[in-house]
Amino acid sequence: MADTPALRKARGAFYTPPEMSRFIARWAVRSAADRVLEPSCGEAEFLVSVAEHLRSLGAHDFLSRQLQGVELHPHAARLAADRLHAAGFATEIEVADFFEVPARPEFDAVVGNPPYVRYQHFTGKARKRGLEAALAQGVRLTALSSSWAPFLIHAAQFLRPEGRLGMVLPGELLTVNYAASIRDFLLKRFARVRLVAFEERVFPGVMEEVVLLLAEGSGGAPDFEIHHVRGLAALERLEDDARRWSPLETASKWTAALLERGAREAYQALELDHGFVPLLEWGRVSLGSVTGNNDYFTLTEAEADALGLPERERLPLSPPGSRHLRGAELTAEDWDALRAAGARVFLFHPDRDDPSPQALRYIEAGEAKGVHGAYKCRVRTPWWRVPVVKTADLFLTYMNHAGPRLVANRVGVAHLNSLHGVALHPERRDLGRMLLPVAALNSATLLSAEIVGRAYGGGLLKLEPREAGRWLVPSPEAIERAAVWLAGLRGAAQDARENMAALVDAVDQALLVEGLGMQPETLSEIREARTLLTSRRTSRAGRARGTR
Repeated sequence: MADTPALRKARGAFYTPPEMSRFIARWAVRSAADRVLEPSCGEAEFLVSVAEHLRSLGAHDFLSRQLQGVELHPHAARLAADRLHAAGFATEIEVADFFEVPARPEFDAVVGNPPYVRYQHFTGKARKRGLEAALAQGVRLTALSSSWAPFLIHAAQFLRPEGRLGMVLPGELLTVNYAASIRDFLLKRFARVRLVAFEERVFPGVMEEVVLLLAEGSGGAPDFEIHHVRGLAALERLEDDARRWSPLETASKWTAALLERGAREAYQALELDHGFVPLLEWGRVSLGSVTGNNDYFTLTEAEADALGLPERERLPLSPPGSRHLRGAELTAEDWDALRAAGARVFLFHPDRDDPSPQALRYIEAGEAKGVHGAYKCRVRTPWWRVPVVKTADLFLTYMNHAGPRLVANRVGVAHLNSLHGVALHPERRDLGRMLLPVAALNSATLLSAEIVGRAYGGGLLKLEPREAGRWLVPSPEAIERAAVWLAGLRGAAQDARENMAALVDAVDQALLVEGLGMQPETLSEIREARTLLTSRRTSRAGRARGTR
């Protein structure tokens, strides 16, 4: 069967630029006798680069004993073999699912670009085989793992003890929680781990950030090294000037490795300093309520009136989304203004045992439209009773362009899963509601959001509840030290849409400089680091997704 773009996408095949395959081939192949495996060869971009480099080192053109390829798709395998023969090289391509190829540690180098299938589509037998292959090496992957993760683990098992692994990987290696076990594995398995990160997009039409992994030897690495280059052309001039970095925990995110040394050290000092603590030390972060159909369950005042719903069946609500939450608090006056403007400020919430006649008519109308068939609706009883989470002390806008905001829930309304809720510890509730939303608008906390969060399509930054719990915010003691200055900034924080940069500068001065005694050069490094990571994230807005 002929290959097609749809088939390539389904199996995660996005072919590698030749500059990248040549660079990895030159790094990985070091003698004319080296044996090399490319476990997902596509149309032989890596195999041709490796064969040409072997030839330059004096190897014979008949390379079937030195060079081996595996490819899932028969048509692509035939194209790979034809391309190698056309280039003057004789070798064989095995048509197989790489996860079904038994590991044999006999290769000097394993190179390639693992298939990239996101976890939503990495399912069935392929997923089962991949997770089993990783588990066989003691690496337990989560349900959110994409296909490249177990592929990388399995590929490493084909190396001799001092062999070299050269792979093109998604930037997720650095930034996502599910890759924690992969990061831990790399530092424990190899003696030296290097990464090459690009400032520019290197795969045409691809949004996902790409890094090159260069790992070699065995026995464990004390740290890893990272090279920053602008684009593919810079690979020709790559020098041994990598930055070295040791994460505080081997499995923790490696996003901080993208920073300059001074900024990395300053940030790690914040992690250990009493002036900053994870948000979890202030309170518990949780998801909002899930309706299953916001258009049906959330109502404007005019809609609720038209239905004739009694007050007891209209639960006051922060409207879906977070655009209305750009101040330091949501007050009763703010909520009234949203209500008057026609926002969806009520949740349809009739009594489980005694719904009004008006509610019953609305329920019948919902069933006529098939609302009850939505997944979240059909798995609860009754389908029309939305489980409401505990009223939050603070809202957290977890999907943002500029950065997350903490907003005090002064009006005491419910919220949906377009927001996270923060239930503050009782002894910290008053201080947290009053000043934490303002104090969190400092450069160090905004930098921390870029490090613990993850970039999504369109350049958005997302914080899952677990990540939000690790987000560094000022400690209660630090806020108390700067309480007078911070209280004076509450008004500006409530109306900072047009002048956020000035507000952050003012909070930096009050909290970091005056309160914590941070040196100007340290503050400058932290600000520059935040700008760097924000720029990397937002520069990818609007690009097509994918990698391979």
